[in-house]
Amino acid sequence: MTLRSIPVEMDVEKVALIDVMLDRVVDEHRVFLPLAIESGSRAWGFASPDSDYDCRFVYVRRAVDHITPWVSRDVIELPFEADLDANGWDLRKALQLLLKGNAVIVEWLCSPVVYRGQAWFRDEFLAFAREAASREAVCRHYLHLGERQRRVYFGDGTSVPQKKIFYALRPAAALRWLRMRPAEAVAPMHFPTLMEECDPPGELRAEIAGLMERKAVTHELGSAPLPSAVAGFIDSEFELARGTFEAGAAGASEEMVLRADQFYRGVVERLERENGTTLPFRLG
Repeated sequence: MTLRSIPVEMDVEKVALIDVMLDRVVDEHRVFLPLAIESGSRAWGFASPDSDYDCRFVYVRRAVDHITPWVSRDVIELPFEADLDANGWDLRKALQLLLKGNAVIVEWLCSPVVYRGQAWFRDEFLAFAREAASREAVCRHYLHLGERQRRVYFGDGTSVPQKKIFYALRPAAALRWLRMRPAEAVAPMHFPTLMEECDPPGELRAEIAGLMERKAVTHELGSAPLPSAVAGFIDSEFELARGTFEAGAAGASEEMVLRADQFYRGVVERLERENGTTLPFRLG
C-alpha cells in the first residue's frame, strides 16, 4: 500500500512543487524513495502562516551501487527555494544514527504528513526503531537539543523570540513524557498530543495555549519576556534529565547491529524485487 497524507490547509502549489523535487531526486540520483514526509513545525502541530515547508526523505541505493571501492554520500540536499527545504538521508545513515540514540528518524517515521511512501517500509522500520532505540540515548538527545535552544536563544529571559520557545519546550515535554513512562523510548511527535499526555501544570497549559493560538495566526511573533511558568517547566525537566541521563551509555549491542544489517539488506532486496533494478522508478 502506498502512503500519502496531506492536510487540507497545506498550500496545493507548494505540495506540487515538493512532488516535483522528489521526482527529481529519483531521476538524478537513481535511488529508491520509500518514504518522504514533512518535518518541522507543520508536522509538530505549531505552524505559523509563514512557516517553511520542511520535506525529509529516506532513500535507498540499488544493490549494484554498493559494489564500489568508493563510499557514497549518505545525504541528499536540495537547494532551498520558495520557502521549501528538502533533504534526505541514506537508509544506512538513518540506521546508524538510530543506534546512536538520535531520535530524528523516529520522528520522521511518525510524521502525520506524508508526501509519498510505502506502508510496509514505514511500519517495519518503525517497529525496528521502537526495539532498537536506546531510551537513555534518546533522552540525552532531547536534553542536548533543548539545552542548546535555551542557551542560544533565551539569554536572561527578558527578550526571547517567541517561536523559539517551542524548540526548547518540545524537548522538555518529551523528557517529561518519557520520565512518566519508564518502559517507553519513543515520545509522540505531535506537540499538542505530547503536551496533553505529559500532564503539565494548569498554569503552563494556559500559557502554551495562548502561544499556540498567536503562532497559528501571526506571521512574526517577535520577542517578549519568557513566561515564568514556561521557564520553570523547561528548567525543571532539563535538571531532572541531567541528573538521570547526562552520562554516556554503552553503544548498540552486537545483536542489534546485526539486526540493523539484516533489516537493511531486506529493504534493498524487497525494493528491487517489487520495482526492478532499472531506474528511475518512483514509489508512492
